[in-house]
Amino acid sequence: MKTSLALPEKAVTDAAHIAIAAVHGMHFLLTWNCTHIANAEMFAGIVKACQERGLSCPVICTPEELMGM
Repeated sequence: MKTSLALPEKAVTDAAHIAIAAVHGMHFLLTWNCTHIANAEMFAGIVKACQERGLSCPVICTPEELMGM
């Protein structure tokens, strides 16, 4: 199976953060990391990577976005 690489190799800990949330079925992933995690340009690739592995992608947002500020 060909899998997508949603994040650059240098962001391996960021990818692990997303993977842990997805594997554990978290509904939300709150982060201040807008470089790789809460990044609208990378979101489609992150969702695709989760789906390829049979996982639901959590809603990824900053705490401010979640609170509607």
